[in-house]
Amino acid sequence: MRTRATIATAALLLTALTACSSSGDAPAASDSGTPAAEPTVSVPAAHEGDDLKAAVAVYTAAYFAADTDTAYAMLSARCAQQIAKDAYTGVVRQAKTDYGPDHPATDVQADVSGDLGLATYKVDGLPKFDQTKQPWTLEGDAWKYDAC
Repeated sequence: MRTRATIATAALLLTALTACSSSGDAPAASDSGTPAAEPTVSVPAAHEGDDLKAAVAVYTAAYFAADTDTAYAMLSARCAQQIAKDAYTGVVRQAKTDYGPDHPATDVQADVSGDLGLATYKVDGLPKFDQTKQPWTLEGDAWKYDAC
């Protein structure tokens, strides 16, 4: 019985959509009304730092792989002003030479407050690179490393 009801509902929806579609001969609709407010989406507290956690993972992987373009692009504007890309390239290349590329960030924890974030994480196999409350900043829609 449910299957028939589902099929019937789908058929009604398809019919309604077909009836509402416009043909190529119809004049374009104008929008002279007031724009509707954008819906507000709230992130559950348990996931507020997910984007920062992802940024930490990408940055750490890029750093040890000597992916200078990715890692340098993840520096905050403030940090990018303090270190030239050529100098930074030398740093990440040396890190790859000294330690190899396979040292992902693990146990990443993020504390986010507005556009400021603090990341605490371990670097697999390299405890001397483990971080506690490493500063990050949200610039535009991307988290940027701000521990320069």
